Amino acid sequence: MKKIIILNGPNLNLLGEREVKQYGKFTLNDLDKNCKEHAKKINVDLSLYQTNIEGEIVEKIQESRNTQNGLIINAGGYTHTSVAIHDALKIIKIPIIELHISNIYNREEFRQKSLISKIAKGIICGFGAEGYIMAMNAMKNFLEE
Repeated sequence: MKKIIILNGPNLNLLGEREVKQYGKFTLNDLDKNCKEHAKKINVDLSLYQTNIEGEIVEKIQESRNTQNGLIINAGGYTHTSVAIHDALKIIKIPIIELHISNIYNREEFRQKSLISKIAKGIICGFGAEGYIMAMNAMKNFLEE
């Protein structure tokens, strides 16, 4: 069974409360539940992790290089600013999918720049919570190639 980790960055723990018009009414718990259910359907061993702390994301990325087959990351605001996350992702040799709930290219100019995109095998943005399911399906396909 392939192992996939989904890393969620800052403020995603407040889904359902923050900018509902932009992100929707679903919570992180709703998202995690849907992802776990889908992982069972597609026969994937799924790990989920959320933190607001940049260094903890870096540590989880480094740890994943030896424990996971694929990594899906929604780095939140760190997408646009974190050289440390960029560098950690460059080190690992497993497929990476960059994920965003909103379409970052329809938002403020500073959000349209990603330090992750050039490292990622693919990018999914703008599909809301469904993007997580899309990313899991895409990752499973990448891992079966």
